[in-house]
Amino acid sequence: MSNINRGDASSKKIAAGICAILLGALGIHKFILGYTTEGVIMLLVTILTFGFGGAIMGIVGLVEGIIYLTKTDEEFLNAYIIEKKGWF
Repeated sequence: MSNINRGDASSKKIAAGICAILLGALGIHKFILGYTTEGVIMLLVTILTFGFGGAIMGIVGLVEGIIYLTKTDEEFLNAYIIEKKGWF
């Protein structure tokens, strides 16, 4: 992989991790990573349940954010950019 891909993956990792922890229920971190379907699912669950499902989506986002930020840049690149792992 080129350094550009690693740098891009590193910035996406940080942005997605922080957004997942802070705004996990809205699925913003999924959109940052290019996972539109997963992001829409999280957003719709939160909206259509009038926020009650948002508690569950918030926990999912928190866990995913922690996972993103604790992975090395190489692990993050392989799992979420190359292999397109949509959940956890």
